[in-house]
Amino acid sequence: MFDGLAEKLQETFRKLRGKGKLSESDLNAALREVRLALLEADVSLPVVKEFIQRIRERSLGAEVLQSLTPAQQVIKIVNEELTAIMGDTKSSIRFSASGYAVFMLVGLQGGGKTTTAGKLALHYKKQGKRPLLVAADVYRPAAVKQLEVLAKQIDVSFFSLEEGNSPVTIAKQAVEYAHGQGLDLVIIDTAGRLHIDEDLMEELREMKGEIAPQEVFLIVDAMIGQDAVNIARSFHEELGLTGVILTKLDGDTRGGAALSVRKATGCPIKFIGTGERLDALDPFHPDRIAARILGMGDMLSLIEKAQATVDEEKAKELEIKLRKQDFTLDDFLDQIKQVQSMGPLEQVLGMIPGLGGAKQIKKIRDELDEKEFTYLEAMINSMTQEERRNPTIIKGNRRKRIARGSGRSVQDVNRLLKQFEQSRKLFKQLSELSAGKGARKLKSMKFPFM
Repeated sequence: MFDGLAEKLQETFRKLRGKGKLSESDLNAALREVRLALLEADVSLPVVKEFIQRIRERSLGAEVLQSLTPAQQVIKIVNEELTAIMGDTKSSIRFSASGYAVFMLVGLQGGGKTTTAGKLALHYKKQGKRPLLVAADVYRPAAVKQLEVLAKQIDVSFFSLEEGNSPVTIAKQAVEYAHGQGLDLVIIDTAGRLHIDEDLMEELREMKGEIAPQEVFLIVDAMIGQDAVNIARSFHEELGLTGVILTKLDGDTRGGAALSVRKATGCPIKFIGTGERLDALDPFHPDRIAARILGMGDMLSLIEKAQATVDEEKAKELEIKLRKQDFTLDDFLDQIKQVQSMGPLEQVLGMIPGLGGAKQIKKIRDELDEKEFTYLEAMINSMTQEERRNPTIIKGNRRKRIARGSGRSVQDVNRLLKQFEQSRKLFKQLSELSAGKGARKLKSMKFPFM
């Protein structure tokens, strides 16, 4: 996500920092590089022009170019303007005073509406809501079955009607059903088309008029670049969207859609899809995304992920074990799995400030084989209970036996044992983080897999 753009911008500002004092020509040269990077990231031209002009106007003041840290001042301005383009702050989700809401999901075919419906249901189920997934796409083959399978997978209620009922009828009856069953979040998966047409819009307008949804979300594939902006503009003009959800953002190294949609349409991005898993849906925080693009990390998101995925009781047990020097290889394996549950390691690394920017994260990603965790588990499973409890006894012959049993080399076993020692400190920091004991711990955190 944003790899290409982040790498280019961070390199441009690295050059600026190396100059000490800045001249107007230095600034113009940097802005030319920024402009090119944004265009290559598929950010729409009008947005790029306004963005560059705003930075130039704000940066040419004496308080910037004549300051002791002019490059830092320019980066601060770029960070603020990037955030402003995407909407300044996280947009809130609308619920009624009683906490009830209807979400209507619209968009073209292939944008990911059905999967996003499941992701939204899981996201709000974790927050204590009682969602109802509604299959109102009666045109796409297997759309109803796909949504039903997702509902069973995450254990939420599902609603559909037999063939012959119109999408509007399905939506109306679903809302009535939800009221009768005490369900407080209705998520309606509507039909899409391969292109925008009047029949589609008329059906969606009628549905919106009948059910009065709190949110009308456009689900759009971020990988289609500037077309995402055009689609958002068309749907917003026809339906009055309340928000956009960008899917497949993890597969788009450019990120132009995320930087263009709000500015070009006035419609806020409310969620982003960051992976295929049903829990890979994140609220969109413009300030955090801007900071990550500029290599500043994203401490708040990392803390939230840690608190959401690290079991509090296990964290307390871990703290006790670490204090007593009773941290075993079984604990090590369990903690690796908890780190994995926070999402792809590359995303986690991107949230850590001061790690070295996009290039360093990319280097780590390239060097880290995702199978590494599987290999670690195989080696630990090849050990005896005694060896897992007391790794200090694992010497020459034992290491050879573990290597043979797991299909790895003795060097791999040696590296595992070294990583285990390094991890004592890491997992102590993660457990303290999950218990809310201070974000400063993360600044010195070192991952044992690097």
